[in-house]
Amino acid sequence: MIIGTAGHIDHGKTTLVHALTGVDTDRLPEEKRRGISIELGYAFLDGPAGQRIGFVDVPGHERLVHTMLAGATGIDYGLLLVAADDGVMPQTREHLAVLSLLGLTRGAVVITKADRVDPDRRAQVRADVDALVTDSALARAPVFTVAAPSGLGIDALRAHLLAASLETRRTVEADELFRLAVDRVFTLEGVGTVVTGTIHHGRIRVGDPVTLVPGGVTARVRSLHAQQRAVDEAAAGSRCAVALAGVDRHAVRRGQWLVEPAAALTTDRFDARLTVWHGETRGLRSGTPVQVHVGTAHLPATVAILDADDVLAPGREGRVQIVLREPVGIWQGDRVVLRDGAASRTLAGGIVLDPDAPKRYRRTPERHAELDALDVAPASERLSAVLEAARQGLDLQRYRAASGRQLPTLSPDILRTVDGQVSLALGRGPTEVATAAVLAALTAAHDRAPDEVGPDSARLRRLARPRMPDPLWRALLARLQAAGCIAVRGAFVHLPEHAVRLNATEERIAQKVTPALLDAAFEGAWARDLARDSGESEPLMRTTLARLARQGTLHQVVKDLYYPASTMERLAGLVRQVAAAQPEGAVTAATFRDATGLGRKRAIQILEYFDRIGWLRRIGDTHRLRPDSALFRQDAGTDAGD
Repeated sequence: MIIGTAGHIDHGKTTLVHALTGVDTDRLPEEKRRGISIELGYAFLDGPAGQRIGFVDVPGHERLVHTMLAGATGIDYGLLLVAADDGVMPQTREHLAVLSLLGLTRGAVVITKADRVDPDRRAQVRADVDALVTDSALARAPVFTVAAPSGLGIDALRAHLLAASLETRRTVEADELFRLAVDRVFTLEGVGTVVTGTIHHGRIRVGDPVTLVPGGVTARVRSLHAQQRAVDEAAAGSRCAVALAGVDRHAVRRGQWLVEPAAALTTDRFDARLTVWHGETRGLRSGTPVQVHVGTAHLPATVAILDADDVLAPGREGRVQIVLREPVGIWQGDRVVLRDGAASRTLAGGIVLDPDAPKRYRRTPERHAELDALDVAPASERLSAVLEAARQGLDLQRYRAASGRQLPTLSPDILRTVDGQVSLALGRGPTEVATAAVLAALTAAHDRAPDEVGPDSARLRRLARPRMPDPLWRALLARLQAAGCIAVRGAFVHLPEHAVRLNATEERIAQKVTPALLDAAFEGAWARDLARDSGESEPLMRTTLARLARQGTLHQVVKDLYYPASTMERLAGLVRQVAAAQPEGAVTAATFRDATGLGRKRAIQILEYFDRIGWLRRIGDTHRLRPDSALFRQDAGTDAGD
């Protein structure tokens, strides 16, 4: 269990920790000289049942609330201190707001310096404390009265904390990815760079790879100390020191996270559910500049209210988007606290719903449905809910990183596709909605142009699902084609019962030019040459060739340059051979040119056509096969629509 102190300056936080543990957490010379805490301090208390409690002692000065928040993140239990002589003071109120807005559910109030006042004053302070904590996280918390120098009440408080620690032992779930909020970094001779912090989620072991975010610096765990003991493994709920191999001390700072590589994520905007502190006098409005505290970081940002009203009143809860001035590491379920732009008071706090928030469409009904799904508890049920709400599909890698958890096994009927390093999925409900949109768009297209085969897949996407990622769109079409719901002819899509028929003149011209098209081989045939050699007019030839291309019989690689389907299948076969012989399946213009005997310009035109119709994917100067494309399938042997 990690216990965090809170309270006004000079109300005895450090003295109380020393009385409970025997450890003086003021380690800096300036702290010794001035008699106040400036930095976070740490101490430990061993219990008779073998448990070890960690204490985070925070400064109480109003200018150091940002340091207090860095220490309060990740604590399990809060101790709010009120000095009997001073009573409730400004930082008492603000620290109580911080503990409440961080979602703390367990804690106690400690009235300190009881030996400096008479019983009447102690009773008055107790009454003030009871009134203060009403409607806060400590509303039903026990209250202890202590005097550290004489030991009054210390044993009772220590016994209470040890008992509470036995009820707070956390179970680390198997799917949690490791995350530690860095609050200190230093160098030890013979060890190297060491970072310390509270483990928020998951486990870490000696030898594990880790990543620092923001920054993306990678390292390996050289050694571990948890709760001030050398260990081979540490888990969530522990104070931990991690010695890192391969990292310079100056590459690490407070505010970063040390995470398992799969959880590495930074963002400059996130959506959250916030509650405005009931003690505020004004509501939180869109455009308000704030200081955002998350983990051990604090940085400037602005607020955009996502609900219908553009303001959140004191005591009210609502959804907001926080737009940061610089990237930060943050994950689903993390607690955040907002202070005003001048960092003079605490405004609001809440829970992160989506660290990967969109810039556009952030107030649409569809987006609100996604946020409803992200607000589902427990976390194990969240992915299923999000898949049903995400009408445009879900990036599974991004979701895994954002959730800080390994992904569960998805049902085989969930539409999935992998495109490079991106794995996308579409839930059952959104798949049904997208299918209906595709069929409706095709029906409308056939009604508008009954003499055309149908729209090409890119135009159909713009008509039916313009925001769906292209790899997921192609996977959807492949599934619909396999189920017989649609037919595909070259780059064109149509309903199975729809067919384009040539008129008598077009049939005659098609038969006349077929030998020339086949003889043209890999060079292809130009419309003007076919018209000249066949004795037909160029306008009529272009019209016929375009109709044949819409049928899927021909492929128009560039304007007026045509290839028969059989030749394109041979070219596609050569692309496969080149890809199989190259590292990572990368096809270049030069390797394809050599395989076909074509000139460089024509080789590039053909490869770009394959990119355009979605069979290849351009990556830099290379082209790679799309594994989810049904075009030019080796097992089909003919046009995919036949």
